[in-house]
Amino acid sequence: MRLTKEALGLPADQPFYVPAEACDFLGEAARHGATRMGQWEELRRDYERAFPDDGELFRHMLDGEFDVALDVDELFEAGKSMATRVASGIVLNAIAPQSPTLLGGSGDLTPSNKTDLKGAGDLRRGDFSGRYIRFGVREHAMGGILNGMALHGGVRPYGGTFLVFSDYMRPSIRLAALMEAAVIYVFTHDSIGVGEDGPTHQPVEHLMALRAIPNLMVIRPADAVETAGAWLAALANRKGPTALILTRQNLPRLGTTISQTLRGGYVLAEATRDGQPVEPDVILIGTGSEVQLAVKAREILAGEGVAARVVSLPSWELFAAQPEEYRESVLPNHVRARVSVEAGVTEGWRQFVGLDGLSVGIDRFGASAPYQVVYEKLGVTAEAVAEAARAVRL
Repeated sequence: MRLTKEALGLPADQPFYVPAEACDFLGEAARHGATRMGQWEELRRDYERAFPDDGELFRHMLDGEFDVALDVDELFEAGKSMATRVASGIVLNAIAPQSPTLLGGSGDLTPSNKTDLKGAGDLRRGDFSGRYIRFGVREHAMGGILNGMALHGGVRPYGGTFLVFSDYMRPSIRLAALMEAAVIYVFTHDSIGVGEDGPTHQPVEHLMALRAIPNLMVIRPADAVETAGAWLAALANRKGPTALILTRQNLPRLGTTISQTLRGGYVLAEATRDGQPVEPDVILIGTGSEVQLAVKAREILAGEGVAARVVSLPSWELFAAQPEEYRESVLPNHVRARVSVEAGVTEGWRQFVGLDGLSVGIDRFGASAPYQVVYEKLGVTAEAVAEAARAVRL
């Protein structure tokens, strides 16, 4: 076979500058590849005939389709606060037995990322029986390795590190998005909640930078249950990579559900007056650890006679994929008084708060102190959200 304009479907008058030698070489490579592929398919068919049960499992592994069920009441103790990185580790170990092709590791941050698989051995040179990979302090290489595994197929790879180190992986993340590689990134220590580690490790701009990558699904859960939903959404996403953005600090349970999380955004707490649902005077929108601040701000405003709706928006991409009618029911266009709260840069929030809204966030680098102090000193508090709500209602 020779690469000609006709073979490539090019118009006869279009310039074609591939040398004949290159055409011959590529043609021979194509013939060799077709032969090898035919041999592999014949071997697969023989295997399936000889071992039908294992053959069926092998097909499922290549397709990556496994039914995964999670019971949050069994996984998480009611009323217990928990960091979403810890919740992620619990969910991961509940998923792994149900999804045998799931394997991955961490960039030398396993105890912090909570990415280890209980009872699973390490994958080593010459021993591929394990499911956990010790990538070492080499996030860029880890990203490339994850891409290669996803493109090969038969496995569902994940890799963990601190969110601030996603910078080292950005070329690989972008390529994963371009190639529709179904990689899962576990990014922990997601904000100024890192506290004493200081501004070098506080990723104020990284969340928005990841959202800017087309075809990358970004999910920042607000509590343990949203974290379970985030993992299920990641497993369901077969057309591109998914980034899970997780906290170091403990977060309270907020009454969220998995089904709501899978829609990317939903009404967590409705606006009420005298105990009855009413049209919201203002909508408070949060993600991750700051959703609890929106809930507390709603309580402050209620004491002033202001009816506030709280919207949890863990994934902009999932929410954008919902029908327009649903998005309108969560964020009705006629309610222009809106406030967003997120412990990161505010660039990008205008699409949700509009020209009349305000965003509570951090348009500067962080600081080194206990995380509660950093939140207070940088003005990311429930009172700051309530004050912004008062301002947008004027």
